[in-house]
Amino acid sequence: MKVLITGVAGFIGSNLCKKLLNAGIKCSGIDKLTDYYDIKQKRYNLKPLLGNSNFTFYEKDILKYDPDDLIKKNDFIIHLAAQSGVFKSWGKNFNIYVNNNLLTTQLLLETLIKYPKKKLIFASSSSIYGNTNKYPMREDNLLNPISPYGLTKLSCEKMIELYNYSYGINYLSLRFFTVYGPAQRPDMAFHKFFKSIVDHKPIYIYGDGNQVRDFTFVEDVTDFIKYLIISNTKWNYSLNVGGGHKITVNEVIDLIFSITGQFTILKHTEDQKGDMRVTHSDITLARQKFSYNPKYNIEQGLKEEWEWIQNYYSANV
Repeated sequence: MKVLITGVAGFIGSNLCKKLLNAGIKCSGIDKLTDYYDIKQKRYNLKPLLGNSNFTFYEKDILKYDPDDLIKKNDFIIHLAAQSGVFKSWGKNFNIYVNNNLLTTQLLLETLIKYPKKKLIFASSSSIYGNTNKYPMREDNLLNPISPYGLTKLSCEKMIELYNYSYGINYLSLRFFTVYGPAQRPDMAFHKFFKSIVDHKPIYIYGDGNQVRDFTFVEDVTDFIKYLIISNTKWNYSLNVGGGHKITVNEVIDLIFSITGQFTILKHTEDQKGDMRVTHSDITLARQKFSYNPKYNIEQGLKEEWEWIQNYYSANV
């Protein structure tokens, strides 16, 4: 079995690749190492992977590189590469989201037409739900994104469905609900909160902090993807991949103070456009049809992220 991971130097990609390599699975990874956040962290993520003889890394932009050679050599394509971030997807930055989300996905799909036995696992997002019609969010809910980022992810899902309908491409679209844990991107909330603790600086919270979130530990995500490529026989679904519970941002802050044993000033700023008030996943479909079973509670996951944060910033001062 051989696996291609796009966005391999990123948060989920590097954690996934490490897990698959530890299981003896051969992996190819492609990443153009954009400067959306500090490339130093991406290289830190890659470091433990590069010494493995079962791993091949391509520092390339998919849109400027014919992916045919990579796809034909691999059985599964785990498409994690994307321009992330709700708040930065407005205005002049939108063309970056179009290129890195829509056009990159379309190019992979066009290439997959030639290889009908390959399987595609696509990283979608809870952002596609937006102002939806019921909670917890089920896969058959109204999809009403409220950010350009969410719109691009929904467009990718729909495009994948079109290629499945017209060309028979086998896929799973995984709707991730706020993944966190070791190697989390520095623009994401938990990383920023912990970094503020490290630097003895204020923690900035958008709005009143009563936003409700469904947080998913990265180990549960990577365990699930590993299961899907090893044992799964069911394809052509969109699935919620969440923790299956909800907690407010303010409650998370209290946990962070408890875990670190440190406190800092809290400062509230205005709500951000595109920020969903509530995310809460119904993971019944993933549980019943695909044996998804998240094991980590929020406190366990935060402790592991805090340990990684301390190690990372000690090594990169």
